[in-house]
Amino acid sequence: MFTPIRSRVRTAALALSAVMALAFGATATTGAAAAPAAAKQGPTSVAYVEVNNNSMLNVGKYTLSNGGGNVFDVAVIFAANINYNTSTKAATLYFNENVQRVLDNAATQIRPLQQKGIKVVLSVLGNHQGAGFANFPSQQAASTFAKQLSDTVAKYGLDGIDFDDEYAEYGNNGTGQPNASSFVYLVSALRTNMPGKIISLYNIGPSASRLSYGGVDITSKFDYAWNPYYGTWQVPGIALPKSKLSPAAVQIGGTSQSTAASLARRTVSEGYGVYLTYNLDGANRSADVSAFTRELYGSDARYTP
Repeated sequence: MFTPIRSRVRTAALALSAVMALAFGATATTGAAAAPAAAKQGPTSVAYVEVNNNSMLNVGKYTLSNGGGNVFDVAVIFAANINYNTSTKAATLYFNENVQRVLDNAATQIRPLQQKGIKVVLSVLGNHQGAGFANFPSQQAASTFAKQLSDTVAKYGLDGIDFDDEYAEYGNNGTGQPNASSFVYLVSALRTNMPGKIISLYNIGPSASRLSYGGVDITSKFDYAWNPYYGTWQVPGIALPKSKLSPAAVQIGGTSQSTAASLARRTVSEGYGVYLTYNLDGANRSADVSAFTRELYGSDARYTP
């Protein structure tokens, strides 16, 4: 199945029209202890990688010139999908060939990052089939999908799951529209299944506004939430501490260096603890990366092929 290219829709113009911690989870069991990262003071940096086109290993190629710490603390595999099985009438977790290749080759694509101290998280995204995080018809259906997610994290030694409620096209294939209980059931079950892992929220779509149901509020079950509109500043509408929020979002190579620097400067000055980047590719992006690392960490970034 086709995974949409996020950069085609994530622009500042879209942001203007849109309505609207630093503690990590336990290191994945990988068979080898992760080496401690060099000390780094400042916000957590996140890098989404479009694995249809780029290698996860790019995330580990950037260090700080001062001190040698990793530039990026969290690497996000973009993206698995939530599909809909029309025979069983159930949501199912799907990996296209590129995501599957990363997972099957975890020893060479994921472990090297984890051994540097970088957490590796799997993003899950809608796929135009009607299945989404916000329309499970029952608590059992949500729990079943949560188990698919946590089983994947365990099987491949990942550090968590990222929710991106886009492209579901609720209603396709006779599926239901978003309901109030679905995402609450899903995240609650997932947190129970993997208490020491990362759960992050790409703050977009119906799920992002349905965080409470039946007296249960799942806000505290998230480790992070971030702004989904690149090149902009927008505080995620979730009541997490500033240390777990990224109002800044940049597309590496797509957001100007001056804007990236300005957003990083604001992140520090306003006391936020996360800085989100998207679309790290295989080119030497040290100039783009240094634009924000100078503001976040007081250091240029060094690229090592």
